[in-house]
Amino acid sequence: MLELIPDGLTLTEALILFAASFLGSFITAALGVGGGAFLITVMAGIVPPIALVPVHGVVQLGSNASRAFLSRQYLDRPRLFWFVTGAVLAVAGGVWLVGCLDTQLIPLFIALFVLWITWLPMPKIGLGRTRVGLAIGGFVTTLASFLVGASGPLVSAWLSKDAHNKWHYTALFSTAMSIQHLLKIIVFGAIGFAFSAWVPVMTGMIVLGYLGTKSGLKLLGKLPEARFRLLYRWFLSLLAVRLLVAWWLSLSVS
Repeated sequence: MLELIPDGLTLTEALILFAASFLGSFITAALGVGGGAFLITVMAGIVPPIALVPVHGVVQLGSNASRAFLSRQYLDRPRLFWFVTGAVLAVAGGVWLVGCLDTQLIPLFIALFVLWITWLPMPKIGLGRTRVGLAIGGFVTTLASFLVGASGPLVSAWLSKDAHNKWHYTALFSTAMSIQHLLKIIVFGAIGFAFSAWVPVMTGMIVLGYLGTKSGLKLLGKLPEARFRLLYRWFLSLLAVRLLVAWWLSLSVS
C-alpha cells in the first residue's frame, strides 16, 4: 500500500485526501458550488505546491465529469459552447502563468482566494446572458484556475444567471468545469508534470469523489441550505487561516 503513495505523502495523509474528495464532491452536488475550494484548501496543507493545481485538476475533472454525466439531459449546449470558446483561448495565457509562477506562492493565493469567496460578495457580473460575456467568463476563470485551482465560484458567477432550475445549473456548471480542468491538465502535462507518480492517489480520490457526487445529488434541493452554508463557510475559513499560518511559518524556516 505504501509503495502506491508518492514520496513525501503518508498513508494517513492519503486517507485524508480521499475523505476530502468525497466531501468536496458531496458539497458541490448538494449545494451547487464550493466543493472544489474545500478540496484544494485541504490539499494545500498536504500536497507539495508544484503538484497541487495539476493533481487537483485531475480529481476535479473526475468529480465534475461524473456530475455532468448524471445531469447531461439538462445541459444548455449553446451557452456551454461560448464559455468553452473563451476557455480555449486562455490556454496560451495559462502556459505563460505556469512558466513564470513561483509555486511556493500557490498556497498563499489559494488561502486568500478562499477567504475572499467565503466572506466577500461575488461581483454581480451579469455577462452570462450574452455570447461575448460567456466567452469572457471562460477566458478569465480559466486563467484564474491556473493560479488557485478552484475557480468554481467565479464560474458560477457567470453561469448561474438565468438557470431554469438546479438541475440545469448543475449540468452547465459541471460540464464547463470539466472542460476547464481538462484544458489545465493538458497544459501541465505539456510542460512536463509527472502525473504518473500520483495515479493511485488520484484514482482513489476520483472514486470517492464519484460516490460523494451520487450522495450529494440525492440531497439536491433537500438540505437546510442556510445552516449548512454557514457551517461550511466557517470551516472553510479555518482551513484557509491554517494554510496562511503554515505558509508564513515555511517562509521563516526557509
